[in-house]
Amino acid sequence: MRVAVLGTGTMGAGIVRSLLREGIDVTAWNRHLEKAVPLEAAGARIAPSPTEAVRDADVVLTMLFDEAAVSEQAAEFLGAMPDGAVWMQSATVGPAGIRRLAELAAASRVAIVDAPVVGTKKPAETGTLTVVVSGEQPLIERLRPVLDAIGSKTVNVGVEIGAASGLKLACNAWVASITAGAAQSIAMCEALGVDPALFTQTIAGGASDTPYLQLKGAMMIAGDFTPAFGVDGLLKDVGLMIDAIRDTSASDRLLIPLRDALASTSNSGHDKDDISAVVTSFSRLAA
Repeated sequence: MRVAVLGTGTMGAGIVRSLLREGIDVTAWNRHLEKAVPLEAAGARIAPSPTEAVRDADVVLTMLFDEAAVSEQAAEFLGAMPDGAVWMQSATVGPAGIRRLAELAAASRVAIVDAPVVGTKKPAETGTLTVVVSGEQPLIERLRPVLDAIGSKTVNVGVEIGAASGLKLACNAWVASITAGAAQSIAMCEALGVDPALFTQTIAGGASDTPYLQLKGAMMIAGDFTPAFGVDGLLKDVGLMIDAIRDTSASDRLLIPLRDALASTSNSGHDKDDISAVVTSFSRLAA
């Protein structure tokens, strides 16, 4: 199988390496070429343009920042995809965004699968992402070698384009909530003169503990904001969540303060840092 991966940032680079480990032929492209070049040593071919990347691909996997970036490149690559190739759209663009991208695909007679992933840098590198998919079931089955190479689990949400993207937003709402919750507790400990490490120790092993809380909590306490999931990425996703539920029965009561906390973190210079940097916005002094 030949796969073109468009977008080799934190997630895309890990996905390329996971595909290569499984013997899949990979061509990679990134807007900033220097981010793609290191993948050549791992066995990937580096294309100078999206059009060149997709020319002989069986699968085109997009892992770009947002809908605008995907749409811009789709205008270039859709006409160059071979007959029968499948577009595996894995960027987080929300239900409305993936439907608009599906319209572009239909206009070019290209088959598309809604396939966002749940996980960050390490799962992408180790091939243990959870892939959430929706679309025509025969197309999903054709993607099986890719799904198995990059993920330890695939969740099939059905045939509706947009269903997988909706579930992805719900998963990221939980990520945002648990990260902000950890930040609140750590900031409280510091303000009250308690060692914040005692908070994560006290929670550890109990019913309310999670590996994610321990991971992000340790990063917050250490002030280590090495990016695995960037602040601006989650800020974009929370905006998509608010838009997605605007005309539904769901409330954005929690999403609005999450967006505000992430925006404050981004505006204070942590825009490219890991989401654990949100702890900096839970101080009155920072505010």
